[in-house]
Amino acid sequence: MAKTDNKVVTADKKLVTYKDIISEVSQGVFRPVYLLMGDESYYIDKVTDYIVDKALKPEETAFNLTTIYATDKTDIGEPINAARRFPMGAERQVVVVKEGQNLKKLDELQPYVEHPMPTTILVLNYKNGTVDQRKKIVSAITSHGGLVCVSNRLKDGMLPTFVQDYLKRKRFAIDNQAMMMLCENIGSDLNRLSSELDKLCITLPEGVNLITPEHIEKNIGISKNFNQFELKNAIVSHDVLKANRIINYFCDNPKLNSPIATVAILFSYFANLMQAWYSPEKTEQGLMQYLDLRNSFQLRDYKEGMRFYSAMKTMRIIAKLREADARLKGIEKGNMSDADVMKELIFFILH
Repeated sequence: MAKTDNKVVTADKKLVTYKDIISEVSQGVFRPVYLLMGDESYYIDKVTDYIVDKALKPEETAFNLTTIYATDKTDIGEPINAARRFPMGAERQVVVVKEGQNLKKLDELQPYVEHPMPTTILVLNYKNGTVDQRKKIVSAITSHGGLVCVSNRLKDGMLPTFVQDYLKRKRFAIDNQAMMMLCENIGSDLNRLSSELDKLCITLPEGVNLITPEHIEKNIGISKNFNQFELKNAIVSHDVLKANRIINYFCDNPKLNSPIATVAILFSYFANLMQAWYSPEKTEQGLMQYLDLRNSFQLRDYKEGMRFYSAMKTMRIIAKLREADARLKGIEKGNMSDADVMKELIFFILH
């Protein structure tokens, strides 16, 4: 299977997105078995909840929704026995297996998959990894009417699109600076990101539907002037004064800004900048495609960075970032404090 984000494997090897599962279920079409797996739990949970909501009426869930939290001691017979039961006073029942990655004998589910109960929807949640798609259980699911969904963690460049789409569904919008503040400081944890977006939507004054940096500072606690997004911006534009002002604030308020997280954000930027230097096509379209960016405004940081940081300097910065990360984790740190490590790093980048 080609490397994709949030894709479904079907018997005919066709790839569809998790949105297609939602579309199918919304039309009342249900599969006997769903294997939802990957390192992005957000989509696994959302698809599972949607299947349950559409398959059962609220009054049917008490007797027809079985949720099993698997541990390393859970016998595979437990979900099989639950799936073989008949629904009570309803057209169907749903059996959800949470933390399916803990099931040690998943292959023993194959006989059930090959002859599933027509009145049961079995949903397997397999998080923090994937089942080897060469295993017989995977082919058994896809060849007997089931679906296997692979939910991969979103790349950083995809987060702005996620934020915009999420808010659009709620009829809200966000300006670019506020969006990047969220993406840079929260990162690709979609559960947390969506939770913070929900909080913002609830706390906005009545009649206001545009989220600004001021709203984020007030309701989430990310300073609009002293945050990781602004530090990265200062470094990108080679604003020495602003960058030093922010890093000094970070060092004075270590609980508000994790040094390791800051290094990770800068590493991600300079790693992409290195790719930009090696892009075979330096046009805007070529760079966007090579860096897998979804919005043109994301490209501005890399075009600006290429003005101040040569390919050789970028390579040296990446090496320094690796060194700083190791020191922050206690490797060859000597007598340096975290603040010393960060100040030395920022000085190296800017000079």
